[in-house]
Amino acid sequence: MSRVAVIVPVSPFEPLEILINSAKHLLSLDYDDFEFKIVFVVDKNGPNDDRGKKLKELGIEVLERNTTRGKRAGAINDALDYLRDFKPDYIAIFDVDSRPERNFIVKCVEALKRDEKAYIASSRRYISNPINFVSQTVEAEYYLINFLLKKSKFKQFNGLIGVLRADLLMKYRLNENAVTEDADFATRMHCLGYRAILVDGTKVYEQAPLSWGDLVAQRKRWYYGGLQLWKYRKCVLATKNWGFMFSWISALTLTYAIIILLPFLILAPPLLIYKFRSFKKVLVTFGLLIHTILLQYSAICAIAKYVKGRGIEWSPIKRVPQ
Repeated sequence: MSRVAVIVPVSPFEPLEILINSAKHLLSLDYDDFEFKIVFVVDKNGPNDDRGKKLKELGIEVLERNTTRGKRAGAINDALDYLRDFKPDYIAIFDVDSRPERNFIVKCVEALKRDEKAYIASSRRYISNPINFVSQTVEAEYYLINFLLKKSKFKQFNGLIGVLRADLLMKYRLNENAVTEDADFATRMHCLGYRAILVDGTKVYEQAPLSWGDLVAQRKRWYYGGLQLWKYRKCVLATKNWGFMFSWISALTLTYAIIILLPFLILAPPLLIYKFRSFKKVLVTFGLLIHTILLQYSAICAIAKYVKGRGIEWSPIKRVPQ
């Protein structure tokens, strides 16, 4: 019988209602005949923080931290230590806004069992909160991301949302000094000859930023983290895996000149109508225009901070209860 652990890192800013909804959803997933446990790693926001207590009442295991050391990466690493006695075969990582379909874990574990060189299995991403102009724009962007995930030889699932081989995650752990610990880990795994699997037949939903300000803050951090990955360039080139090399370098160059995509927005209206079967979605074309300009701004800001040796600030993103 396989053992599966689920880890959910929780920042000090996440409201209790979001955590309760997350816990209930994860408890409702199909775990087949796996032996499993769900662990929320809660970074406390003060001595009166009772979010962990409320989660325990639902039957969730809680690891509380009186620190934000390493932020998300630190929380996951601490969970790995907590889980050593459990000795999981697979570890699923989700964020509090992750809403995987009921069969997600089973499908991902099946995929990993079929491919011994895969370190992670995950699915296409979709937006669960397309409730305003900004989130509807990101929803459209995700269809492009899903297309690239299928084609790329460097599949990097944001947040490492998916199911990973526990032995690899336990051995190599997350880099707590990396701004984007997910991309850092993905690069290291690919350099070691492992790969990521895009699983069909299941999906995972997550929330998009609801304001342009939140989007810019999020993407500045992503761009900054991408710049840190260049330290692995020699390892990447040493693989001699041309597909991986091309995809990795493209991800760290072309995305920083996203403005070159502006002329292609002329194709957006018919594609949006086809994808969403709604003429109203044509308005999202203007959102994509704003989105592209803001991404370019975010890339320039991240590059400037990186060159000057300044860090990047982390700020919470507003969520809606789901």
